[in-house]
Amino acid sequence: MKSLANKRILLGVTGGIAAYKSAELLRRLREQGAEVQVVMTRAACEFITPLTMQALAGRPVCMELLDHDNETGMGHIELARWSDVILIAPATANFIARLAHGMADDLLSTLCLATDAPIMVAPAMNRQMWCNPATQANISTILQREINILGPGDGEQACGERGPGRMLEPGQLLQAVGAIFENAMLAGKHIIVTAGPTREAIDPVRYISNRSSGKMGYAIARAAVEAGAAVTLVTGPVALPVPEQVSSVKVNTAKEMHDAVLSSAGSADIFIAAAAVTDYRCQDVAEQKIKKTGQSLSLELERNPDVLAAVASLGTPPFTVGFAAETELLKDNAIRKLEDKGLDMIAANLVGDGLAFETDDNALEVFWPGGSLSLPTAPKEKLARQLIHTIARNYYEKHSNKAH
Repeated sequence: MKSLANKRILLGVTGGIAAYKSAELLRRLREQGAEVQVVMTRAACEFITPLTMQALAGRPVCMELLDHDNETGMGHIELARWSDVILIAPATANFIARLAHGMADDLLSTLCLATDAPIMVAPAMNRQMWCNPATQANISTILQREINILGPGDGEQACGERGPGRMLEPGQLLQAVGAIFENAMLAGKHIIVTAGPTREAIDPVRYISNRSSGKMGYAIARAAVEAGAAVTLVTGPVALPVPEQVSSVKVNTAKEMHDAVLSSAGSADIFIAAAAVTDYRCQDVAEQKIKKTGQSLSLELERNPDVLAAVASLGTPPFTVGFAAETELLKDNAIRKLEDKGLDMIAANLVGDGLAFETDDNALEVFWPGGSLSLPTAPKEKLARQLIHTIARNYYEKHSNKAH
C-alpha cells in the first residue's frame, strides 16, 4: 500500500478491550511507511500500556492535554496541524458521545476539534450499546460533520454475545486509511511540476544557486499522483528520491529547465512552477578553475529565460500556477507577479530566518483572480494536498466557465 508512505497518522486509542488490536494496527501502519503519533486516553491505559505503543511507534505516547513539556514543543495545536488524518481505534460509545457533543476535556477530544485533517472513527462496543438509540443518534451527528465511520463489524464479542459492535480488523482499517489519501479529482490530467534549485556555472567547480531543497515541489508531485494525475517532475539537483509513479526529468541550469518544460507544456493540463529558478547566469563561464588573485572578483551576469512566463504566454497555455518566495511585502509582490505574468494562480511564502527553505514545514498564501486562501503553517506534505485540492477546484471552475 504505497499511499501511506510518509503520511502522518495520529492514532487515538480509547478505553475498550479492542485496544489490544491497536498495537497490531500501529505495527502495520509503520510497516507501510506511515509516521504514527499515538494519543491515549486515561481509560485506554487500563487495557494496553503506553510503553507498548511507544515501542511500536518509535516516539513517546501523548496523553495529557496540559502537558507543560509538550506545550513548549509539540502541544495540542501542533499535533493537530501535524496530522494528515486522525484515526480513533477503538472508539468507545463514551468517546463517540463526547465527539458528537463537541467535548474538549482531554487531549484526544481537543485534537478532534482543533484539526482540519480527516477524522476516522472505528467503533468498538457491546452490541446493545451500539444499537442503543443514543449511540445511533451520536453516530448520525458525527456523520453529518463528515467524520468517517469505519464499521463496526459483526460477530463474537468479548462479553460472549454476538452481534454488531466489533472493531474492524487492523487490515481492514489499514485499507480504509490508505483509501482516504487516494482520489480521482485529477484523473486523466497531465501535470508538470518543477522543483528544487537550478545551478549556473561560474567555472568547473563553482556555481550560482539558492537554498531550495525541492521538498515542496516533490510533495506537490506526490499529492498530484494521489489525486489521479499523470505527473512529470522537472527537477533541479536535490537530495530526494523521485516519488513513485512520477516521471522525472533531471536538469541543472535554468535553460535546461526551460527547454524540458516547454517540450511538453503544450500537452499539459496544469503547470505548477515550484522550482526556485536562478534568475541570472554568468555571461562567460571560465574553462578552468578561477584562481584567487585579488581582493575582489567581478562576474558579468545575464538574465536567464523565465520558465513560468514562457508557459503562461503559450497560445493555449495549461492552467499555470506560480510560486513566489518573498522576504517582504508578500501579498503585494505575489499579486504583482500573478498579474504581470498572466497566471491562473500563485502560491506565496515568506523565506529567510528559518522559514520555508530546508525545512519540513511551510505556510502559503494562495491568490488567483478574484480570490485567495491562507494555508497556515503545516508539514509540506499536508500543504501540498491542500494546494492540489485548491488548484483542482479552480481548474475545473475555469474550464466550466469556458464551456458556458
